Amino acid sequence: MGALQNEPKTADLQLTAILYALSHETRLQIVQSLAKTHEIACSYFDIHMPKSSLSHHFRVLRTSGVITTRKEGTALLNRLRREDLEERFPGVLQSVLASTAAVLDKG
Repeated sequence: MGALQNEPKTADLQLTAILYALSHETRLQIVQSLAKTHEIACSYFDIHMPKSSLSHHFRVLRTSGVITTRKEGTALLNRLRREDLEERFPGVLQSVLASTAAVLDKG
C-alpha cells in the first residue's frame, strides 16, 4: 500500500509549514516517539485525547511533510520523513529533536 494523499513531495516541503507542525506539544510528542522507531500505528501512541483531536495532529504532521502515513489493512502506520526533511532543510529535524529531548529530560 502507498502513502496517503495530501503528503507533499520533497521539493514542495515548506519550512514554515514544518515549523508550524512542530510548534505544538502533542505533535512534538508524536515526532519524538517516531524518532525512536521505524513505524508506529496511530493506535499505539500513549496520548490521552479524543480520537478526532489526535487525528487532527497526525493530519497537520502529514500535510506539512514531517511524517508519512501508509495504510496496511486497517492500521495507519506512521514514520518520520527524515531523509526528505534532511535533503530539503539540513539539520532542522535533528535540531528540533535534540532540543525537545533536552526539555523533556529536564521535565
